Amino acid sequence: MELNLQPLATTCFVSGKPFGEGERVLSFLVRNETSDEVMRYDVLESARESFTVPGFVACSWGHVFKPRKVGENPERELKLTAENLFVTLADPTIEIAPENERLVQFLALMLERKKLLRPKGRAADGERNLYEHAKSKLIYAVPAGELSPEFFMAIQEQLSLLVGGAKKSVPVAQGTVTPEGPASTSTPSE
Repeated sequence: MELNLQPLATTCFVSGKPFGEGERVLSFLVRNETSDEVMRYDVLESARESFTVPGFVACSWGHVFKPRKVGENPERELKLTAENLFVTLADPTIEIAPENERLVQFLALMLERKKLLRPKGRAADGERNLYEHAKSKLIYAVPAGELSPEFFMAIQEQLSLLVGGAKKSVPVAQGTVTPEGPASTSTPSE
């Protein structure tokens, strides 16, 4: 999964005020209501109340603004891969927003299959799975959840905001999950 997005803005989308080093910025990935375009909006935390979302929010996160260093490659930031999105949303220094939990769980599963994350067991509280990022060796704590058909139905909507229109059904084991629920998996009687 790869998206091309705008890099972090240097000014607030709402107020137009330039971001200062150390200020808290909220970033939103939003799918436009009338097109399939995904846009990034960066807003000062203090201006959040004035921000009207121009579409459907796929995910959001907060971070401290750091100005770009001279000579830093801005093209690198234009590609938002599944790995970059996971690292951003699951940052160990911030709490995962409740609306992003399913997306982070799904990305962890996907990145584990690609061997970019290594499972390291459960956290002491038993509420989170621990993963080691292969490149950085950082440990990420991801809320534990049941990977049920309902989970995949819920994440399907969020993913469709990022990568395109919703699919009609998702195959699960022997049956198929549709928006109405699991289809019958019964076999013909003999």
